[in-house]
Amino acid sequence: MRSIGFPELLVILGVAVLLFGGKKIPEVAKGLGEGIRNFKSALKGDEDKGDVKKEEDKVETKK
Repeated sequence: MRSIGFPELLVILGVAVLLFGGKKIPEVAKGLGEGIRNFKSALKGDEDKGDVKKEEDKVETKK
């Protein structure tokens, strides 16, 4: 099986622009990145660390 090359990536990007539009792509990419990050942290068992950091961020913004 061959790996994905530059022409194939261009086709995929073109289809993504047609489906989601230019303004939605960064939002979709951000959501995908957060999902992958959450999945990896769940596999490692770092859920508690993420919750503590979020709570610290909320406390800092309230001050």
